[in-house]
Amino acid sequence: MSPERPWWRDAVVYQVYVKSFADADGDGTGDLDGLASRLDHLDRLGTDALWLSPCYPSPGRDGGYDIADYFSIDPLYGGTAALDRLVKAAHDRGIRILLDIVPNHCSAEHPWFQRALRAPAGSPERALFHFRDGRGASGELPPNNWQSMFGGPAWTRTTDADGDPGQWYLHLFDAWQPDLNWNHPEVREHFEAVLRHWFDKGVDGFRIDVAAMLVKADGLPDRPGPDGLDPAANQPAVHDIHRAWRAVAEEYAGDRELMLVGEVWAPTAEHVTAFIRPGELHQAFYFDLMAQPWDSAAFRASTQRALQALDAVAAGPEPAGSLAWVLNSHDAHRSVSRYGLTHAEPVKSPDEMADVLRPRGRVDISLGQARARAALLFQLALPGAAYLYQGEELGLPEVMDLPDDARQDPIWTRSAGQEHGRDGCRVPLPWAGDDPPFGFSPAGARQAPWLPQPQWFASYAQDRQAADPQSTLNFYRSALAARRALLADLPDEVLWGEAGQIRDDVLVFTRGRLTVVTVFGDDPLDLPEQLGHVVLASSPMEGTRLPGNSAAWLTQSS
Repeated sequence: MSPERPWWRDAVVYQVYVKSFADADGDGTGDLDGLASRLDHLDRLGTDALWLSPCYPSPGRDGGYDIADYFSIDPLYGGTAALDRLVKAAHDRGIRILLDIVPNHCSAEHPWFQRALRAPAGSPERALFHFRDGRGASGELPPNNWQSMFGGPAWTRTTDADGDPGQWYLHLFDAWQPDLNWNHPEVREHFEAVLRHWFDKGVDGFRIDVAAMLVKADGLPDRPGPDGLDPAANQPAVHDIHRAWRAVAEEYAGDRELMLVGEVWAPTAEHVTAFIRPGELHQAFYFDLMAQPWDSAAFRASTQRALQALDAVAAGPEPAGSLAWVLNSHDAHRSVSRYGLTHAEPVKSPDEMADVLRPRGRVDISLGQARARAALLFQLALPGAAYLYQGEELGLPEVMDLPDDARQDPIWTRSAGQEHGRDGCRVPLPWAGDDPPFGFSPAGARQAPWLPQPQWFASYAQDRQAADPQSTLNFYRSALAARRALLADLPDEVLWGEAGQIRDDVLVFTRGRLTVVTVFGDDPLDLPEQLGHVVLASSPMEGTRLPGNSAAWLTQSS
């Protein structure tokens, strides 16, 4: 590898859901000073960068993804001064900071939207959003058939100043999150100013929320569009926005290496990699692998689709970006529970991905933990960046049984309780002790954590795992250290073993001198001698025998 290789290309990025990471002031909500106090944990883990969930001023209707002011930090999280302290403390440890930016929609309490509600139809204020007259004899029907990602129509009708029903406005998510009109130059100028504001404050990059959905098809036609694709996403003009944002990041190229990573939900791998063509985003998340069942053929097919699409955009003379591989996030049930699911229950959700990302049912925790550790070795060995979600290094399962009155995800309310939503992966982390709040809040905290922690969190606490050589935490530390030691010698090319050459449930690939063996079945595998010597295994081995539902890294002697 070239010594000039950008830091982000192979980075390990740790996602911090700030509300649930660490609470410094005892109000039951995580904050930036709490995060700063735990940087030693993240440094010891081996992370290169932290991606912070939105911590701007927000009414909190969707966990901060409804932003009322893009230019400051909410006092709930310590204010802008706390971010300044965090950036300095992280940079002192060589850790970069990425903020989450939400450009598809803002909060209904944003000044722009409040002015739009007070303004008449056809006004400049309403032009910043998607206001439309309704269909039907009296405009009583939504302007089109689009449904919200959180359930129900993607349109809400306003009330005029005289009390009569008025126009409808578009919100692809919650009604408190009106979609912005990215055809309007003021919207584009606003967000470029947001980028510069935080870059000037020392932030190293941004994760871009729903990066593919900013531009809608002309005329907002019904779904599906005439080409069979979604008129609310993956429109060609969205790439112009990201090229402009890349140009803003390049303004700082003289002395800083900034980056932009897109949350890209797209129908094909080719659609995803289109966002990392030369001159566009530095990275795009590849979620397809996270959506696969624990199956060798599924993992291989998904990974091959991604790598082949990446090869196509990287074939030209200018460098393309890299993929961001992810197996856990704040929007999905934790991998331990997904991979350990033995009897699934039906999922009723407006989100077509809910049945694979947020399944419910009976879970074998031990099986799920073994598979999740194996999946981590598979993920870390792929060319590109690896994104981790807070708590996965502790092997946390999903909290499935939160009390109904504690749930705060708008998916829960908008689906009338049919889909439980994402709160279970957002429960505050256990750091120490045998009882809640498990060190999440300081001793004598005046409020309980914002989501209740189960008593069984005690066995997953960070301090207990740090003292156990066989813990998931120490396995993650070892895996990230081994990856860092190997990276300098690894080419990007992935070579696959012949399908079924060892066993149908065993997947083998190599990158240079590294060989990765993953056993998806229950039976152990005696590793062939010619594969090399074991550097790291996800489960304890006896000699050369790799247990079922495990993975190993092997290298040839130099």
